[in-house]
Amino acid sequence: MTTTALHSPDGRVQDLLGRMTLEEKVAQLGCAMLGTFGGRADLSAEHLRTVAADGLGGAFMPSVGMANARELAEAANTLQRFLVEKTRLGIPAIVHAEALNGLVAVDAPNYPTAIGLAATWEPELLTRMTDLIRQQMRAAGIQQALSPVMDVARDARWGRVHETYGEDPYLCAQMSMAFVRGLQGEDLAEGVIATGKHFLGYGWSEAGQNMASTRLGDRELYDVYAFPFEAAIREAGLASMMNSYSEIDGVPVVASSKILTDLLRDRLGFGGLVVSDYFAVAMLMTRFATAGSLQEAGAIALRAGMDMELPFVRCYGALLVDAVRQGQVEEGLVDRSVRRVLEAKARLGLLDRPVVDATRVPEVFGDARNRALSRTLAVKSLTLLRNEGNLLPLDKETRGVAVIGPHAASVTSYFPGYTFPAMLGMVRSRAARDIEQADAPQPLGAYAEDASAKTLDEVIRERYPVQSLLEAIRAAVSEGVTVGHATGCEVVSDDASGIAEAEALARDADVAILALGGQGGWMHGGTEGEGVDSADIDLPGVQQRLLEAVVSTGTPTVLVLFGGRPYAIAWAAEHVPAILAVYYPGQEGADAIAAALFGDAVPGGKLPYSIPRHAGQAPVYLGQRQGSGYRRAEDDFFRGYADMPATPLYPLGHGLSYTTWEYGDLRIGPREVEGRGQVEVACTVRNSGTVAGEEVVQLYVRDRVASVARPTQQLVGFRRIALAPGEACSLTFRVPMALLAFLDRDMRLVVEPGAIDVMVGSSSDDIRLRGEFEIVGEVAVHEGRAFASEVEVAG
Repeated sequence: MTTTALHSPDGRVQDLLGRMTLEEKVAQLGCAMLGTFGGRADLSAEHLRTVAADGLGGAFMPSVGMANARELAEAANTLQRFLVEKTRLGIPAIVHAEALNGLVAVDAPNYPTAIGLAATWEPELLTRMTDLIRQQMRAAGIQQALSPVMDVARDARWGRVHETYGEDPYLCAQMSMAFVRGLQGEDLAEGVIATGKHFLGYGWSEAGQNMASTRLGDRELYDVYAFPFEAAIREAGLASMMNSYSEIDGVPVVASSKILTDLLRDRLGFGGLVVSDYFAVAMLMTRFATAGSLQEAGAIALRAGMDMELPFVRCYGALLVDAVRQGQVEEGLVDRSVRRVLEAKARLGLLDRPVVDATRVPEVFGDARNRALSRTLAVKSLTLLRNEGNLLPLDKETRGVAVIGPHAASVTSYFPGYTFPAMLGMVRSRAARDIEQADAPQPLGAYAEDASAKTLDEVIRERYPVQSLLEAIRAAVSEGVTVGHATGCEVVSDDASGIAEAEALARDADVAILALGGQGGWMHGGTEGEGVDSADIDLPGVQQRLLEAVVSTGTPTVLVLFGGRPYAIAWAAEHVPAILAVYYPGQEGADAIAAALFGDAVPGGKLPYSIPRHAGQAPVYLGQRQGSGYRRAEDDFFRGYADMPATPLYPLGHGLSYTTWEYGDLRIGPREVEGRGQVEVACTVRNSGTVAGEEVVQLYVRDRVASVARPTQQLVGFRRIALAPGEACSLTFRVPMALLAFLDRDMRLVVEPGAIDVMVGSSSDDIRLRGEFEIVGEVAVHEGRAFASEVEVAG
């Protein structure tokens, strides 16, 4: 090998691989969790020699026990210096962390949760957000994010809906691509590896239960659930993938070469690193009983295409070394995965720059752009579901305002699972014991149960520039306005003793603002989150009783609805004049909500999911196929339920404004297009109201006749626009026919000739313009699909 070739990335990878012992190779496929969530990272030389004597592929360092983010960067440097100076080949590790809506680490800024980000329908803002997160992670010495969650989530019972971008594959794809582009940057040497998860079908678990079986056919897996992942791979260069915990047709994904190799690599073109979800490899033995030992589990996973075992070694490591030496596993499979790990490290620049300047961390984390963008995202996520009589915006001169509910004075409400405050809550919770891994080297259950006498709210206030909704409302109203407060009830409790006080407060007020809904948590720490699924999707606890008591007073009532998954609020939709969905809006959320309530901001968010009328409808979603679901033909005898309509309470894309919108001048061309061509759909939109506002213009299509049952309505484009009163603009959607491709009866990716209905509107139900075009010629068999329509805005 020449000197030039030796110093190229490929040359360095090949050189390192050629010099490795089997133990050193297998070490690159392992990870170490350096400490427990509730304590400090253990970076003593003695401990590092124990877990990384032959090197280390990756590492995770919980920062709950750290004083500040600079300490996190210094800890990462300590690890990397050990690996470079004290191991034979001196290969640094890839340090990973969660970063779904902000780096989950001490001092890191926080943004709205993923489902709230999806409600903005503005992917460009996600790219701005993850560009800032990228800078924070690199400054802290972290090179891989176990984010984003690209799962299509269609079941309101599932606790992890808030981590996703909702029910629609097109919307999920646009948000996923945007996230990856900002995080990985133009050059991964300055970027952070994004990890798409959970491949594949994880969001469609049986009965909405976490980790339960995924019952999906190959066509739906590819056409719907793989769509966001493939988009991120082909259009954004996604560098890492994480498996689903679930099994598909009896085979756990972590053991499925059909999913991890045939589909992921051969069909979708993925060339990056596959990492296991935490403990997923061991679950082949402990959960699914498809392996008789941890060693067998490791061998099965490696053969299937699993490169790295996270968060620490249970099935790889010495067991894998022995399996190779005993002839049970081919060393070539080890080499294949090690090469991928080394290639990732080379692309990250880790082989040349493993250590960071820890003194930069306070400046990067404290960048004023973080708070500004967090507030912008929170405002743009707010979704006005109902506003009868234009109750909103409220008058700042309103004499008496009652702020009621479990989320009124709480700041915990703004931070769901996969945020640093939620991790703090998990550390302090006895529920953490439920996930103790008794045979693990560093038990997850070894948390500090109560690090201090302070409440979680108090701890959060010390660490974040956060205020409660009550405080934000008091700051928003005019001087002299009385703002009263009553909790009424807790988020989850059978105690209704506080309802009478809340009812009395509301009766004496001019307007009542009720802050109700769910509470995101981690491992049984709330009403939704990982492992927190619900058969009942009504308002938790006695919140419905509180709601009805307040409304019974006759005082005009506004429901501010917290939560990351849909709640069945049919009674509220009939009896409460104004409903504002706020999701989990992050550290700047209270200010954003108050601004919208009192007219300093105009809601413009749109639902990223359908809201059922009742849990019995779940799952209900836009993409139900012809002949199924709530969009069956009007004359279909089996169209509804015996006790209620089959339609959602609020559909995908729904969201009102304080202004009004006029749509017109629909233009479609050409009217006939071949299956490899492109059609343009243009229209004008005018702000016909009296205040400036933002609207999300949505484009849907329907394939009238196809060889397989297709969705009754398919989202193929959208654009958020901002217009002053009386202002208008023209939008042109350029839709490639490859975006309409699907797997036919022979599992070919095709675009078939036939009529296509076109619908443009303010939501999937509020269609303002209709037209059609015809796909002509022969069936077009495509090698690959398109993932987005280009949108041009003029005027």
